[in-house]
Amino acid sequence: MSEFKVEPRPQGDNKSDSHRKQTRFGAAMSPLSKAARIPSVGKRVAVFATACALLVGVSAAAHASESASLAASANQAAEEENAQSKLSFEAAEIQAPATPEAAPAEINVAPQAADPAPAPAPEPAAAPAPAPEPAPVVAVNDPAGAQAYAAGQLATYGWSADQMQCLQTLWTKESDWTTTATNASSGAYGIVQSLPAEKMASAGADYVTNYRTQINWGLNYIQERYQSPCGALNFHLSHNWY
Repeated sequence: MSEFKVEPRPQGDNKSDSHRKQTRFGAAMSPLSKAARIPSVGKRVAVFATACALLVGVSAAAHASESASLAASANQAAEEENAQSKLSFEAAEIQAPATPEAAPAEINVAPQAADPAPAPAPEPAAAPAPAPEPAPVVAVNDPAGAQAYAAGQLATYGWSADQMQCLQTLWTKESDWTTTATNASSGAYGIVQSLPAEKMASAGADYVTNYRTQINWGLNYIQERYQSPCGALNFHLSHNWY
């Protein structure tokens, strides 16, 4: 802070001053005029106070300017430090290896069930097809086959093989071992000449066409009525029927 000095006026100069004034104006000032020219103590005090105030204001302004400058310097230093810290942090981030991100967990989505297809409209019921007519059964006329079958059945009834000769003679006279042989006058039918033919149904429904069915019925009939084929033949020779 600069010092403000008030130098007192030298006393020696008053005389010279007064002399000059006298010389200039040609006459010496009166005591009253001198007294009027000398500043009063109050004015001096006011001038001094004003000077002091100016000095204090200048000092305060300088102090404020210095404080502001210091604050600005501090702020600038803080900003520089923050900037330096930020740069250091960014450099560290650049140098540090990037952490691999974990692969997202696989999400298994269950397939949605497809909507069921609408049921087809029911078709109108078709008229039932007529049942096929059974193929007509053809009777088998096989005299040799019929005799062979009959010979194989004798033992079933407890008869000896010689009974086959009597049986062969009997049914040759009746039908000649023909499955479809029919007596025109009586209506007797088949190898055994059953009268009526329906009696043979007890041995099987195919009695009309199957010589085996006819023979089975005829052997049962001979056993019940004549005990053997030879007994039936003897009766037939006496009565022309059996």
